[in-house]
Amino acid sequence: MIPATDPECIDLAARLLAQGELVCYPTDTVYGIGAVATNGEAVRRLFAVKGRRPDNPMPILIADEAAAGRLAEVTPLARSLMSRFWPGALTIVMRKAQVFRSPALAGKDTIGLRVPDHDLLRAIIRTVGEPITGTSANRSGARAPISAPEVAFQMGEMVSLVIDGGPSRQGRESTVVDITVTPAKILREGVVSREELAGVLGSAVS
Repeated sequence: MIPATDPECIDLAARLLAQGELVCYPTDTVYGIGAVATNGEAVRRLFAVKGRRPDNPMPILIADEAAAGRLAEVTPLARSLMSRFWPGALTIVMRKAQVFRSPALAGKDTIGLRVPDHDLLRAIIRTVGEPITGTSANRSGARAPISAPEVAFQMGEMVSLVIDGGPSRQGRESTVVDITVTPAKILREGVVSREELAGVLGSAVS
């Protein structure tokens, strides 16, 4: 375990991720576990470590809104949501860009993207130069961890690094909204409320 305040934290985490290792990190919502999304072997190992069904796609974290255009078909509605909620606790499900492939998407033609409101994590993603997985750092079915000790208890030696950034600010998972359907559909209610989404989407949200 390494404290987030350690000056070598960003480079160490980025180096391990680039080498195909799994890294647990703090976010603005809950603690997550990351692999480079384009590294098939690392992502498949992540599915196994979590005990997650291989047909259950994982969200993807990016460092800024500009990166979304390389991974997804970004519509005007998506731009409106990004402008209002990113960086922040909203995962937006969009159509996948044809050129992007990752086993994290579980064979779907959609992709869930989020820019976390966490400076350290965005710096790690920028240093890696690749999107990373944004799934919570827990075994499937267990409570999403909100502290590094919880992560260490659940993940143990199955990961190469746990970054201790203190208690999660929000303590809840991100809201997930699918805008590939009409009306847009909330797949998971989290930090961002239905009312906040309706302010952008209008009444057309289910």
